[in-house]
Amino acid sequence: MIPPPLSADEPAFEGQVPFDDRGLAYGDGVFETVLLRAGKPVLWDYHMARLRQGCQRLGINVPCSASLDATWQGAPTATLEVLKIILTRGSGGRGYAQPDTVAPRLLSRRTPFQPSAERWRSGVTVRLCDLRLSRQPRLAGIKHLNRLENVLARQEWTDAGIAEGLLVDSDDAVVEATSMNVFWQQAGEVFTPLTDQCGVAGTLSAALMDQGAVKQATLRLSQLPAVEQCWVANSVQGMWPVTTLLAADGSVLKRWPACKADSLQHLAHQLLGYAPESY
Repeated sequence: MIPPPLSADEPAFEGQVPFDDRGLAYGDGVFETVLLRAGKPVLWDYHMARLRQGCQRLGINVPCSASLDATWQGAPTATLEVLKIILTRGSGGRGYAQPDTVAPRLLSRRTPFQPSAERWRSGVTVRLCDLRLSRQPRLAGIKHLNRLENVLARQEWTDAGIAEGLLVDSDDAVVEATSMNVFWQQAGEVFTPLTDQCGVAGTLSAALMDQGAVKQATLRLSQLPAVEQCWVANSVQGMWPVTTLLAADGSVLKRWPACKADSLQHLAHQLLGYAPESY
């Protein structure tokens, strides 16, 4: 069962994170990164659905809607902003066992943002990561605070010309990029990996699936160079066509031509509010 929501009169924000916060100590919590356009959240319902699912999996009380809405309400600082929401289980003493009484801690921050339109237009180079994702169905799909696998994978390269790293799991299935979801086209249809064993279920991916534009499927690492087209995307950066796939040692595994009439990117950017003339 989903734990009951916090009441509206409970504090939604905490100026500082104390030493005994379980999110800080153990990664015991969830987070969301949301695009704000003129102060309004984009794909908010999808972000809240994922946050609530994460709370259900971890057994954390869900903040009330008023508290969550308060994270984005207020005068915008720029036309585009990124809102980051962090929800921890709260303070919890020593050891892994949670205390009898806990009060979830909700934090948020808004920062100005500018997407990379050049990557929309020209595409990007991605590399395969050496790190393999662990399969753990109880944590699969949710955006929990323990992202050490992604952190270690991102440390594998420093070349600014490489935009993302692709991650596969211990069963050789392509799962995601370090901070984006993966999409590919085969036989004219577009797919994205299943996230029932590991990885994060993307909000933009969910919206595209609801539009009927994308299906979920399994893609083995050996099959990746044979796909017709490939993209990486998330709900903040938008969708980047992949033009070059590198092995972890830097050798070229595949090149795809940049597509000038990219219907998937067009639909994704419609959902995010990015104007066609910008890409």
